[in-house]
Amino acid sequence: MLKQCTEIWELVDKKRPLVHCITNYVTVNDVANILLSAGASPAMIDHPEEAEGFAALASALYVNLGTLSQQQQAGIMVACKTTAANNIPVILDPVACGVVPFRVQVMKQMRQYAPLTLIKGNTAEIKSLAGEETRAQGVDSLDSGEGMEQICMNLARQESTIIASTGPTDVITDGRRCALVKNGTPLFEKITGAGCMVGGVTAACIGAAPEEPWLATITGLLAFTLAGERAAADADNRPGAFHLHLFDHLYTLKKEDLLKEARVEWL
Repeated sequence: MLKQCTEIWELVDKKRPLVHCITNYVTVNDVANILLSAGASPAMIDHPEEAEGFAALASALYVNLGTLSQQQQAGIMVACKTTAANNIPVILDPVACGVVPFRVQVMKQMRQYAPLTLIKGNTAEIKSLAGEETRAQGVDSLDSGEGMEQICMNLARQESTIIASTGPTDVITDGRRCALVKNGTPLFEKITGAGCMVGGVTAACIGAAPEEPWLATITGLLAFTLAGERAAADADNRPGAFHLHLFDHLYTLKKEDLLKEARVEWL
């Protein structure tokens, strides 16, 4: 399966999937640039008059609710209608959904128009969606992540979608199969937008291989976390330098690097 992931990573560069992003304004530039570093093509379009038609051109729609506005909400819904009509995958990051319950309502509204291919969130967000007690501070999870494999599998079956929970160990499941990605670095917690960026990278991988969304999600998380490890080694524990090196290392990451350095447990 790891070999399939490396092939998907190559496909991103070959196909240059167009990722339609409706994402938060705090990290919109980082998401656009990380997509370029991955080999994809970003489009940051959220106005309803533009989002409706543009979504039909995309390989994937990435929705991040981090700074949700009325315009974005309207854009998300018309984009979802278009993706459903054209069988385009939808990736959702329900940022701070346990702290701001309205975002759960937006997620439910989205599902009235289109199926969700992937719901990606941190431990607190995923546990909140699963109805579990959790701890969070704003958009950040304070949860240890204990028992996440079963929680994610149950939620994936309940929502009929892929679930990815990010943390020290990332959990990715479609309800039947589960993978644990153990690459990464604590420096992800010292910059704004790591979760937003990895959401964009997973959307690019799913856009490149829509027939294998579970493996594509694993591929995106593997590539991003491995690039993070390499960036941290260069940054000497400096968040600013880490942020800078992250784009370079994702850009230069090859499938051979994934084969050699990936730490994945298949359950």
